[in-house]
Amino acid sequence: MYASPAAAPLTRRAVLRAAFTAAVFAGTAAALAPVLRARRPRQTLSPAPLAPFGEETYRGRHIAFDPAGTAVRIDGRPLHVMRRSDGTYLSGINHFQSYATPLELARAAVDELGTTQLAFAAAHHGGQE
Repeated sequence: MYASPAAAPLTRRAVLRAAFTAAVFAGTAAALAPVLRARRPRQTLSPAPLAPFGEETYRGRHIAFDPAGTAVRIDGRPLHVMRRSDGTYLSGINHFQSYATPLELARAAVDELGTTQLAFAAAHHGGQE
């Protein structure tokens, strides 16, 4: 029979070499993961349907709004609306009063404006209307 060669004793040099090699592989994988992930085709989701706009005539003014409060128009002109962290809304017409819904906000803006028209808002913060 053949005599099996005795296994070489495990040296500190061999252990350090193996640990260094494993660290190099792990570092390379971590660096390349975002690149490889970006090359994969992204899953495209169909956009959510748009929320229906509510419309109302209040004191002779036409109010159009979406329930999310992202767009409020009075007589076709946009009203700048901001959502607060507590879930209420405020507008550029009155920064000191909060309203529970976009409809309440729009009605209060009509009350404040009276017969005055809103100005067409200029693009701000680098955005486009």
